[in-house]
Amino acid sequence: MNAKIDRSELSIRPARPADQSLLAANNQAMAEETESKRLDQAKLEAGVAAVMAEPSRGFYLLAERDGQVLGQLMVTFEWSDWLNADFWWIQSVYVMPTARRQGVYSALYQHLEAKARQSERVCGLRLYTGHKNHPAQATYESLGMRPAHYRMYETNWILK
Repeated sequence: MNAKIDRSELSIRPARPADQSLLAANNQAMAEETESKRLDQAKLEAGVAAVMAEPSRGFYLLAERDGQVLGQLMVTFEWSDWLNADFWWIQSVYVMPTARRQGVYSALYQHLEAKARQSERVCGLRLYTGHKNHPAQATYESLGMRPAHYRMYETNWILK
């Protein structure tokens, strides 16, 4: 196992339009790794561009060391009428294979959580993961997240 990266070596920043190709490539790699899916490249690139062009859809954060991107996540929003605030959904999580198990995701999460807690408009963070992705589940729990009492269902007529 690789040694943890010193948090002071990492910088967390919002993604910029120049990062779109990298974000799309990382999303493609994540889809192949986690779901054995090959995404349509044109749709994927357009989807990343749509988030970058319209902040109401969400935003991406990147973790860098010495100018090299080591990880990413995307946040989308879910309005809660019960709580009169947004949940921020963490999606499109990807850490470069050479940087895994070194604290990159933890740094992204802690940065995001601090940002969310500063806003009265955010009531919590949510994410979903595969039922068998035990390493990810252990990481999420180590950061204070707990399994929700909801089960997710979907109808998806585009991605099979």
